[in-house]
Amino acid sequence: MPPARTLRILVAKPGLDGHDRGAKIIARALRDAGFEVIYTGLHQTPEMIAETAIQEDVDAIGLSILSGAHNTLFPAVLRLLREKGAGDVAIFGGGIVPPEDIARLKAEGVREIFTPGASTDDIVGWIRANIAPRGD
Repeated sequence: MPPARTLRILVAKPGLDGHDRGAKIIARALRDAGFEVIYTGLHQTPEMIAETAIQEDVDAIGLSILSGAHNTLFPAVLRLLREKGAGDVAIFGGGIVPPEDIARLKAEGVREIFTPGASTDDIVGWIRANIAPRGD
């Protein structure tokens, strides 16, 4: 049986948050772990993120947010993916997200939220255990 194809993961910074150090660290850690990574850079709209995910045929999107707009931006990306027929793209996130908001986001379809202190090994391990190539 041939090996599964390499996971393609989009790392995105939605909204006006200008702090991307964490997203860059995650992108590099995922790349070092053998995943194919596309990093969008700062100030991405939900529309830009969904469109890039579709164009790049990604298996998952990691959203990084520190601005507090997670309850608006994460669901917007989920909604747009569903509207565009890509609702099977897994969404996970990281940043400063209060526990009560994590439960709400997961109920809306976000697969996991990593808060400050999560290690890159934890994130890589979670992806390996929970994300499969789309269409396989």
